[in-house]
Amino acid sequence: MSTNTEYQPINCDDYEYLELACQRGLTLHIELHNGEQIDGVADDLFLSKKVEYLKVKTSEGAKDLRLDIIASFSHPELGTIIIKSE
Repeated sequence: MSTNTEYQPINCDDYEYLELACQRGLTLHIELHNGEQIDGVADDLFLSKKVEYLKVKTSEGAKDLRLDIIASFSHPELGTIIIKSE
């Protein structure tokens, strides 16, 4: 999903799992819709220009990921969460 497309909010339950991951500073394995995979520490969720983002700290530095480009994320404590649109 391109960052030039209209933002599609994710399911509230999936958002709550991301909130929990940020609160606990969990290291997530994230897969994006384009197949890219990212491992990083969930740091923050924020809203910018009506688009929700997850900030993750990776070995290459911090990344801001639009929530609607995330296909799934996993952690041993949470299991694998497949992101669904609202």
